[in-house]
Amino acid sequence: MTERFVDAAAALPPEVLALAFDRQLDHWAGGGQAASDAAGPSASENSALDRRIRTTLRPRADELDAHLAGLHSDALTAISTAARAIQTRRRLTAGQYDVLVRPFAGFAVELPEHSAGGPGA
Repeated sequence: MTERFVDAAAALPPEVLALAFDRQLDHWAGGGQAASDAAGPSASENSALDRRIRTTLRPRADELDAHLAGLHSDALTAISTAARAIQTRRRLTAGQYDVLVRPFAGFAVELPEHSAGGPGA
């Protein structure tokens, strides 16, 4: 489930990724920081997830940064934050999960229900 999200999110148009990052910033003060801290996967899981996101987005770096300076880095952050929440959703409260994945709501990505799946699903 997490890998499908990463693949779908990384394929979103630049303007959508910019909007997702802006939404994430809007939610950060309203519990995003605490929720992100709670969503931390194990070191090995985090490393594997980070590698997958970077590998998936790397071919689009020039395209994203041409749309908006720094968008490649912003997209990495937005996708990583939501992907970590999806991967660790069983440990998060419904509110924590929501604040971390909500920036991608309404876009062409599947966001699993909070209670669905298991670790790494």
